[in-house]
Amino acid sequence: MTFFGNSKPAGLAALAAGAVLALAACSPGQNAPAPASSSAMPATTQPTVTASASPSASPNTSATVGAVVEGFPQQLLPLMPGATVVSSSFDKASAPATAALVATVGAPPAAVIDFYSKALEAQGFKAVPGEAVGSVASKDFVRGDNETVNLSVVEASGTATYTIGANVAAETAK
Repeated sequence: MTFFGNSKPAGLAALAAGAVLALAACSPGQNAPAPASSSAMPATTQPTVTASASPSASPNTSATVGAVVEGFPQQLLPLMPGATVVSSSFDKASAPATAALVATVGAPPAAVIDFYSKALEAQGFKAVPGEAVGSVASKDFVRGDNETVNLSVVEASGTATYTIGANVAAETAK
């Protein structure tokens, strides 16, 4: 199987892996150095991060932070038991429909991969060979000719943060 002619699966995988890596990079690790103090910046000043809208975002996309967005296809991408939603998005109007979920859970990455592998395979998805992108646990799934799901998981201090994204036919996004 080759993805050279179809950028959606590869793009989704890169987007999901990038989101996980960005989230991990924003979270201080246990070995992260303490920020250096500078006389040019008062100690009470905190840096701010502002996210800009994605140039490819559809006006029909619904997204939320800290909850599952209304209309999200929870049968397709169920929330792993014990997980906490960080953010979610859904665009049923695009072709294919797109859904994404970022969550945290107190389980190892292998347990997250196993849970979603079983859930997706029960819906007819097939796992694509490959288990990681660099040091990030990552698994891709395909169904038919144009439905894809990517799952990426990073672990820090016993908490797994995962991103799962799907491009599926609108009629199967339930």
